[in-house]
Amino acid sequence: MMPLNMIGTGKSAMVRRVSGNEDIRRYLGALGFVQGARVTLLTQIGGSVIVSVCDSRVAINKDMAAHILV
Repeated sequence: MMPLNMIGTGKSAMVRRVSGNEDIRRYLGALGFVQGARVTLLTQIGGSVIVSVCDSRVAINKDMAAHILV
């Protein structure tokens, strides 16, 4: 497993685990980052990443992306 922001632009992966405290896990889960979800890293800009998850595009900072293990 590795953090989402390490998979490389244009690559897809499956969410294996979401780490962090309950608030972080709840927030990321509401965005669609749940175990088994397919995600694609679309681009990395500065300290943020844009990800396709659950037929949506989501921008999160690199600290949040580090909590998503693929």
